[in-house]
Amino acid sequence: MTKNLIFDIKRFAINDGPGIRVVVFFKGCNLHCSWCHNPESISFNQEKMYTRQKCILCGSCASICPENAISMTPEGIFTDAIICKLCGKCAEVCPTKATEISGKAMSVNEIMEVIEKEKAFFDQSGGGVTFSGGEPLLHSEFLIELLDACGKQGIHRAVDTAGNVSSEILLDVAKRTDLFLYDLKLIDPALHKKWIGTDNSLILYNLKMLADLKKAIILRIPLIKGINDSEEIIGETAIFINSLTGTTKEVHLLPYHAIAQHKYTKLGKGDDFEVMQEPDKETIIRALHQFKQAGIKVNVGG
Repeated sequence: MTKNLIFDIKRFAINDGPGIRVVVFFKGCNLHCSWCHNPESISFNQEKMYTRQKCILCGSCASICPENAISMTPEGIFTDAIICKLCGKCAEVCPTKATEISGKAMSVNEIMEVIEKEKAFFDQSGGGVTFSGGEPLLHSEFLIELLDACGKQGIHRAVDTAGNVSSEILLDVAKRTDLFLYDLKLIDPALHKKWIGTDNSLILYNLKMLADLKKAIILRIPLIKGINDSEEIIGETAIFINSLTGTTKEVHLLPYHAIAQHKYTKLGKGDDFEVMQEPDKETIIRALHQFKQAGIKVNVGG
């Protein structure tokens, strides 16, 4: 039975599509946003996460490790990443959950068992399932199995994507998707490459294609001070959105926050965390006004 790495399943979610939802987070992404708030979603492999503040230095993890990869230090536990095989036994015995393994191999049936338990909430609230990541479309065959399984049960299906995949894959997924939450991070291709690692030509092309197909789309735009919050960039973004055909123009602005710093530390990548600046209230209000003036439905969050 085919399995795929899932790094989280969030129940009772209210910000990832309509109603009460289950959000399934796929592991692995082909973009490298400088402001990523889910760094554990980037790697396609399992990763060990460690929270020193939770650790009581009981030594259970070191005792059970079959590779002797864990040692105790005054600063907490140390894991030799070269010999650690990520078997997860240390996380299983950790009494405070100071040690975690990010990424669990799950089958379609296992994920559907979680989803099916929430169907009563979907029916009452107009909710459903959202597949997110990482980038779920990088696992298209597995994703399509899940979308088909949900479709057979009449469950509303949303896909959160950055659209940086082949158009053929996106078209195949679109046939089975009721709503796209489409990440539009930066309209300028040079700035997109600078801050995200690739230009946005494929992303914009795929967005136009989905709009032409009259698919339901909510555009999600992160707002980061000094990067994509200028009046000029917001104006260019609004012009592009209004050029899209066949779809309701709706934008969710997602102001940047630095709460992900602790995740980088847990992954042992604290030095990789690049502090961005949060947009001030005046900038958020001005961006909202710009989109509204352009005739675009917009709100903060979602």
